[in-house]
Amino acid sequence: MTGSTSAASGARLQLVTFRVGDDRFAADIVAVERVLRFTAPRPIPNVPTWLEGVIDYGGRLVPVIDLRNRFELAAAPSRAGARILVVSAGADWIGAIVDAVDEVIVVPVEQLVPPPALFRGLAKPYLKALVRRGKDGEESLVVLDVAHLLTSRERLVLEQAVAGATDHV
Repeated sequence: MTGSTSAASGARLQLVTFRVGDDRFAADIVAVERVLRFTAPRPIPNVPTWLEGVIDYGGRLVPVIDLRNRFELAAAPSRAGARILVVSAGADWIGAIVDAVDEVIVVPVEQLVPPPALFRGLAKPYLKALVRRGKDGEESLVVLDVAHLLTSRERLVLEQAVAGATDHV
């Protein structure tokens, strides 16, 4: 990830930064389709609690997951500043509820470090990299691998739930 070729070439990565709880996260800007103001998704019965429901975006029903719930954090006291990040996960779109979207930053690839097996309770499959920022690298920014926010089994559950929601539209 931090090979000398990419460091020598001055390669940079654009990241959309956002907050979930007290932690700062980021996603590759290429994977972020849109940032929407929070509106309550339409609920779907018989799905995991972290699946809030679906929204209609771009002519399709997009499943929306609550990242606080997904990462086993306490519910937000308010969703006044919340946003829904619509991200590309392969050919699918997934909406992710975040507490706030901060900014777009450009990071030299040499600042990216491979993620540990577990970081603040998040398993490695969710993580793409860590960005050490600040004077002594004291600030960590977690770069999520949005394509892996859901397992294959969870994707099947979502497809069935969204298909069921479409039948009731």
